[in-house]
Amino acid sequence: MRIYFAGAIRGGREYQEIYRKIISHLKIYGNVLTEHVSDKNITDLGEYSIPDNEIYERDMKLLEEADLLVAEVSLPSLGVGYEIGIAEGMNKKIICLYDKNSEKRLSAMIAGNPKIKLIVYENLDELKRKIDEILEKMNSRK
Repeated sequence: MRIYFAGAIRGGREYQEIYRKIISHLKIYGNVLTEHVSDKNITDLGEYSIPDNEIYERDMKLLEEADLLVAEVSLPSLGVGYEIGIAEGMNKKIICLYDKNSEKRLSAMIAGNPKIKLIVYENLDELKRKIDEILEKMNSRK
């Protein structure tokens, strides 16, 4: 399985370490195409070594190649929202992850979308368990 992981970059890097742990767990199920999202060297100013148009082209190509989009949505991000919308238009499977302890309220466009599997979690162990449940069901349906 090819997994596109989405998380805030220019929207803020408060969840960077959580992204790293989520990506590490997702690797059990397949190839995570966007490991760079968890790179501790990337700040909320974004990637300096690549022009914006090349980031867009790279990410759209990777999203097209992906079987699944997993998006951590606890920290609002225009880019992540855009990627979710594009993935839905491509008929990709979508899982969104929302930290119940977040100070930010989850968007109704995510919470109310029946095409999105939403995981609400309070801690990393709970999150991993819920990811396992969903991905094991997806793998058994193949």
